Amino acid sequence: MLARAFRSTRTYYWIIQGAGLAWLLGSFLVLSYYGVEDLIAGVDSSVFSLVFVGMVTVLDRIFTFYNPKSGKILILLALPLALSFLLIFIHKLTMAWIFVDYPDYVDFLKQNLYLRWAILALAGVMISLIAMLVSRLEEQEQSQDRELHMLELSKEAELSQLRQQLQPHFLFNSLNSISALVVSQPEKAREMVLLLSDFLRGTIRKDLKSWTTLSEELEYLEMYFQIEKVRFGHRLKVEFDISDDSRELQIPQLLIQPLLENAIKHGLYGVRGDVQIRVQASVESPYLLVKLQNPYDSEVPQQKGLGFGLSSVKRRLYLLFGRNDLLSTLSEENIFTVTLKIPQPK
Repeated sequence: MLARAFRSTRTYYWIIQGAGLAWLLGSFLVLSYYGVEDLIAGVDSSVFSLVFVGMVTVLDRIFTFYNPKSGKILILLALPLALSFLLIFIHKLTMAWIFVDYPDYVDFLKQNLYLRWAILALAGVMISLIAMLVSRLEEQEQSQDRELHMLELSKEAELSQLRQQLQPHFLFNSLNSISALVVSQPEKAREMVLLLSDFLRGTIRKDLKSWTTLSEELEYLEMYFQIEKVRFGHRLKVEFDISDDSRELQIPQLLIQPLLENAIKHGLYGVRGDVQIRVQASVESPYLLVKLQNPYDSEVPQQKGLGFGLSSVKRRLYLLFGRNDLLSTLSEENIFTVTLKIPQPK
């Protein structure tokens, strides 16, 4: 138990040996001060230091396998008191037997029995308190580890749920469009089915991969744009402005797609003529900076919806990085801008 309070078991044993040596020297000096002969003082100090080390070892073993609860704190005090008295009594009998021919020393042992017991008992109580503190700190650390593990599992579960929501949300919109095109424009409906199949095949394979490069993400955005272009025809135009140094930076998979879907939905609603949506990416160390811009008519009430795009991306960013400042929006001069800052993994 006590060994876990130090960086290594080796350090613990060196400290115990050092404490035993200090106990021996201290005992020898005290006995010499009281006029005990050097030979007797040396033997007495050696045995007394062995008693001290033995008590530390026994208490360490006991508290390794037994950890008294808060309500049984008396055991923590009674155990070192009883053990120290037993060891002091054994020490007295041993020294009295060895030096039976020295009656003055034997009387000295009897007179100082309780004083020695008090000194050894105090050391034992201190050791027991340290063992209890180490035990409590370990319990607290284990509890914190369990809480962190549960929090991590909760975050992973929520991220997985958000990723799984992306597919049905986009899929339902696409199927509704295909349904509308089947009768009026069957060729476009067929084209959209093929594009949707390719897109879903690629994204399903990536479900278990939480991060990807911006280049790979852009490939799926281009496929998504082609699907949406079948729905909206020549009115929809998307411009990609991607700096070369940003293409190999990392980004959580399918993070931009719901924002692009949101831009297309709100950009086309209430706006006449062609709609230009712009996707920009650049490096702003230590971030990958991504901007999406779409036009909107400020005089036309915006289409009501669940707000899944912005809210899901913001939640994912918070779960991944623990920050709420990585997504920002700006409405200015009939242009709606969403800005993403993606910290790069080290």
